[in-house]
Amino acid sequence: MTQIQFIDESEVAGVLTMRDLIPRMAKTMASFSRGDIQQPVRRILEVSPHGGYFGSMPAVSADGVGAKLVAFYPSNSGKGLDTHMGLLVVFEPETGKPLAVMDGRLITEMRTAAVTAAFVDAVAPSDVQTLTIMGAGVQARSHIEALNCVRSFNEVRIWNRTRERAEILAQNTGARVVDDAGTAVEGADVVVTATSSAEPIIDGDWLKPGVKLASVGFGGFDGGELDAKTMSNTVIVDSREGALSEPKHVHRFNAEIYAELGEIISGDKAVPLEATVVFDSLGMACQDIASAALVMELL
Repeated sequence: MTQIQFIDESEVAGVLTMRDLIPRMAKTMASFSRGDIQQPVRRILEVSPHGGYFGSMPAVSADGVGAKLVAFYPSNSGKGLDTHMGLLVVFEPETGKPLAVMDGRLITEMRTAAVTAAFVDAVAPSDVQTLTIMGAGVQARSHIEALNCVRSFNEVRIWNRTRERAEILAQNTGARVVDDAGTAVEGADVVVTATSSAEPIIDGDWLKPGVKLASVGFGGFDGGELDAKTMSNTVIVDSREGALSEPKHVHRFNAEIYAELGEIISGDKAVPLEATVVFDSLGMACQDIASAALVMELL
């Protein structure tokens, strides 16, 4: 009888680090853009009338076979619950044997930030000074950790609609709270938007020329945290197919895609250091499966 391992969040947390995960995510993105990974566009279903979303995300590569089932409920933040929860199912590539069911919440949190760090490492100058995080939730904290692995920032700013949450994050990370969104973004070298806002929280006129911006938030099917002017810059995505089909910023504003992140990482395409670059990050099944495979290697 096949023994299927269950790996809970505490076990994931005990072995998975950003230092290991960031290069694994960079390698995964390059493999995806080379065509070495099979991955359909994820399906996201709206859970009415509860204000939630449910997604299914399978992927197949030579190194990993599996799927993630994920739930996203933005209102959970006011209930003391995680907004993102999920499970990963991992199979042995050589035989198809089920290997493990793994808690997916922490992996989702960490791999999202690790991919952003891979983006910043690939396109940002080595001497960037200022990081701005828009939002003060789980992804904000995780992004500060991940980005500090690839760059040394002299200043980290946090903006959030609720100042209290921003203050707590700032105390835990050594960042500085900025109440005005425009002031928070002004002059920043790297900006991360990590909110569930259905309306833009960024005005493209605020951005410093040459800034590297990553959007990782999801504002639902009809909204988003960036405006049209921001999306008129050099746009990088994790997946062209996903970006063109999913209702995020590329789709909403019919933005021109310059490259997939994997093409930049592999050197197939280059981005001038002085370019203003926007990474419209969706999140991908192959990232989750590669993360899960790394956890199983480390256990």
